Amino acid sequence: MNMPAAILLAFCTVLVAAGSTAYVDEAAKWRASYEESLKAPSGWLAVAGLFWLHPGVNVVGSDPQSDVVLPASAPKRAGILRFGNGKTIWEPVSGAKLTLNSDMVHLGSLAFNIIERGGKTGVRLRDPNAETVRNFTGCKWFSADEHWRVKAKWVSYPQPKTIPITNILGMTDQEPAPGYAEFAVKGQTYRLEPVIEDDQLFFMFKDSTSGKTTYGAGRFFYAPIPKAGATSVELDFNQAHNPPCAFTAFATCPLPPKQNTMAIPVEAGEKNYGHH
Repeated sequence: MNMPAAILLAFCTVLVAAGSTAYVDEAAKWRASYEESLKAPSGWLAVAGLFWLHPGVNVVGSDPQSDVVLPASAPKRAGILRFGNGKTIWEPVSGAKLTLNSDMVHLGSLAFNIIERGGKTGVRLRDPNAETVRNFTGCKWFSADEHWRVKAKWVSYPQPKTIPITNILGMTDQEPAPGYAEFAVKGQTYRLEPVIEDDQLFFMFKDSTSGKTTYGAGRFFYAPIPKAGATSVELDFNQAHNPPCAFTAFATCPLPPKQNTMAIPVEAGEKNYGHH
């Protein structure tokens, strides 16, 4: 028996609403997980210092004259970092209570690791009791809108390609770009060129909300790397989030390449945070 048109329309509307509700719930879970990762001891809110090493001996401790200055709760002199010939060697003082986990040195609740940026080597310090953690007020978001989950055309580059990515410190690295995503919004076609990070497509972009309702330097999101021969990729702008520099002064955030600027407002994802 055929279903009356009015009933069919109502039935379809319920299905659409249910699908939208499911997506809103999915987006809410993703955002809650994202905020928890920011607050974690290994998260960006805990980043409490960045110190560039010089060749030779670099003193680590709470003494203000140290090369790597730790919070007052740490020993006045915790150890030294010997840096030279591309190698960094950690030498703790005798009796210091610390552990080494992968590339991270833990000293009580504090932790630090070595990073390299633009040919420079530095120490990134994390403190789970940092002011940025204690004063975190939560992220602000646009309402999740499934229209901003876009199925884009994926075009792989036939030959390996790198693009220059400059960070906020003016350091430039050549990063691998496997292709580009092309999609239409409000009748206009846009392309975004990602790089690869953590075995994912890493998109950095700016739009006309940047510096207004969203972070001025742009925002980020990730997508799975399409399988060989794939011609589409899903871009979820509802997962667009602020770079770490929105939460700590000690990050070295990459900036979106100029080709990833969209001349429309992308009112999806994370809004500005705090005073940044």
